Amino acid sequence: MLSSRTSLARQSCLRNVSLYSKRFASTKSLRETMKEVIPPKQEQLKKLKVEHGQTVVGDVKVDNIIGGMRGLKAMLWEASVLDPIEGIRFHGLSIPDCQKVLPAAPAGKEMIPESMLWLLLTGQVPTAEQTKELSRELAEKGDLPKFVEDLVDSFPRSLHPMTQLGMGVAALNHDSQFQAAYEKGIKKSEYWTHTLEDSINLIARLPALAARIYRNVYKPGTELAGVQKDLDLVGNYSNMLGYGHNETLTEYLRLYIALHGDHEGGNASAHTAHLVGSTLSDPYLSYSAALFALAGPLHGLANQEVLRWQLAMQKELGDKISQEDIKAYLWKTLNSGQVVPGYGHGVLRNPDPRFIALQEFCDSRSDLKSSPIIDLVNKTFQVAPNVLKEHGKTKNPYPNVDATSGCVLYHYGLTEFKYYTVIFGVSRALGCLTQLVWARALGLPLERPKSLSMDALTKIIKQ
Repeated sequence: MLSSRTSLARQSCLRNVSLYSKRFASTKSLRETMKEVIPPKQEQLKKLKVEHGQTVVGDVKVDNIIGGMRGLKAMLWEASVLDPIEGIRFHGLSIPDCQKVLPAAPAGKEMIPESMLWLLLTGQVPTAEQTKELSRELAEKGDLPKFVEDLVDSFPRSLHPMTQLGMGVAALNHDSQFQAAYEKGIKKSEYWTHTLEDSINLIARLPALAARIYRNVYKPGTELAGVQKDLDLVGNYSNMLGYGHNETLTEYLRLYIALHGDHEGGNASAHTAHLVGSTLSDPYLSYSAALFALAGPLHGLANQEVLRWQLAMQKELGDKISQEDIKAYLWKTLNSGQVVPGYGHGVLRNPDPRFIALQEFCDSRSDLKSSPIIDLVNKTFQVAPNVLKEHGKTKNPYPNVDATSGCVLYHYGLTEFKYYTVIFGVSRALGCLTQLVWARALGLPLERPKSLSMDALTKIIKQ
């Protein structure tokens, strides 16, 4: 499945990781590491501006302008780059690379969001000790302010969980260190330090906020566990959701949230965070805007749509489903004018490496391997690409991460579809907030693209 190009790139990245081995014994804190890695990046950006500011990196076509700017090379986003063939790389590391080198929870095997956050922020692989210290800090800062608890508790149960999450994040702006410092007057060179503090505080509080929303909407009246200082971020999140006893689900959530944390900057939620952040809005306001972008059906709701489609197929076809049955159901879906949920991607032209990683997780657990819904995901993967190629209207006939992500949650009893995007929202904070820190460290400007009317476009075309 992997090309020789991919294999060589992976080997190169692993050699680069070995160069970091001298850092593995480092006891530097996250903030000390950031102070060390920011100046070289600032110098790199300055050199790009001076020496290559007028270099052309792409052509803008009318299709780009009227097609949602799809594919335009028009954003600086340091932590990850998405290749159509290879998939996502985080500071040059592929997903398999990250699975090999990023620390896991003390009793777990899967990389955890704290180690991914450190990599996204610094470009370096953290030690187990550094990861543990970051987990401890997040747990120490993980409790919600009383006024936010009261606000969330006042929401009607019928209010969509994503609306509640966005409102809760925006309300946390009350405690923004960046906003307070900006109002007092600080140097631009200090913007990133206060943005980092807000970002760490927000990531720390997201599990408690998201779990409170889950309890209020789906299990009202039940006791909500508090943040435990000896647990990692997802360990606390799973425990507060009421699934702390299920170590396999907790491990899955660790992997899912780490993998889903960043996926380049052009997707709607990441771009929204970047755009709002470019106005110098603090991380709370910027990320709340990103969450409302994530709530759209064309972005963050995909995994629940996949699960609905899979369950509908399971209900119609029964228990013993053959590949021919699935093929017929796929054609029925396509001929009705619908898309096949979980297949296709705006950038990728191969199976999503995140999908592969989640499938490998399922294959390594006997209960998941024998799960009817997971089995249906696997069987669909064996049939769908060829059907979509024959159909001829899909640029990428392969599965993306959503083809399997919600099905594992469903298998373990977390069956509330509307809540799935909230988990996505907890995850995507890693990348969006990382880039807000770097946008301030690099002094990136207000984002302000030029717009044109159809008449203006027509005039340019004639000229």
